[in-house]
Amino acid sequence: MTLPDTDDAGQQLTTKDGWRRFVAGPPKAPDIPAPSPRMYATLPLATRQKLDGLRIDHHSRLMVVATSTVRHTVATGRRLVVLNRHAISARRGLIVSGPAGTGKTIAVTQLGLAHELHDRGIHPDAVGRIPVLYITVPPAATARMIAAEFARFLGLPVQRRLNTTDIIEAVVGVCTTARTGLVIVDFTDVHLLDTRTRTGAETSDQMKHLGERIPATFVYAGVEVETSPLLTGQRGAQLAGRFKLQRCMPLPYGTAAQREMWVELVSDMEQALRLDQHRAGTLARHAEYLHHRTGGAMGSLSHLIREAALAAILDGSEKITKQLLQSIQLDFRAEQQARPSHRRPTRAQASRAG
Repeated sequence: MTLPDTDDAGQQLTTKDGWRRFVAGPPKAPDIPAPSPRMYATLPLATRQKLDGLRIDHHSRLMVVATSTVRHTVATGRRLVVLNRHAISARRGLIVSGPAGTGKTIAVTQLGLAHELHDRGIHPDAVGRIPVLYITVPPAATARMIAAEFARFLGLPVQRRLNTTDIIEAVVGVCTTARTGLVIVDFTDVHLLDTRTRTGAETSDQMKHLGERIPATFVYAGVEVETSPLLTGQRGAQLAGRFKLQRCMPLPYGTAAQREMWVELVSDMEQALRLDQHRAGTLARHAEYLHHRTGGAMGSLSHLIREAALAAILDGSEKITKQLLQSIQLDFRAEQQARPSHRRPTRAQASRAG
């Protein structure tokens, strides 16, 4: 089967055009032409291949579910944008932190989406507005690299003859004119941004300078930011004094309310499936197993369900079963935590067993 060649393949949120495609949203999920596999089989081969390609593309996309963390991040971010609207300096920001795979990027991109749609609703006929700016910080970033990432999103040329100050002035000018109200900075390796080193200190100062010059609310996202060098020392203390902290953690499964919330999330993702023979409620019945496999991490859960859906299309089974889920290999962290422990029994346990 030929995999779909979509127009937004390799879409990057770190460019203005890529972000706008994200805000526009994916195409409408394709409908299964008929519930009966016999009727499906009667469709012309070209039609079936086209439909399968659309469904593969649909399931390869990230399924976004509104977890409590996503909702809280959006609500907190929206309040900060309003709070900072008339601030002259010392604007308040938000840090979204947590272990890998817990949905930090989902949370901040959904905040950006909500802000952009709200801005468009207020200014439907405005031209040239750029409500949201989204960048990722490359590993071992320098101050100039940070400025260049801002310029790259805006489509500004970054020539060698331009120094850092020239780039910043151009970025600030465009953001001010375009009424940028939210800047999202996704740190790839925040632990490398050590403010105790010269490069790390200069990069931190650059971020602080941009936050003061651009009249927008800044949101940072990264792995365990609060324990990283970013918040250490005098520079870190200044940052910690201006930013709220939002933790993204794996979803628990202990109480009845927590289990109910997990089942609802699994059910929401199951409703997004476009599989001809999948029985509704199958994934919800395996909610406990899914939590055990993923440790409650939304990234691992999304990966597991999406890859299982793709496998079901490619092998023709058209349904997700527990056996299929068990055959999918997840990220190393998820596989390690899901592996059963083989502790030696205590003396009391051994005597009872005997």
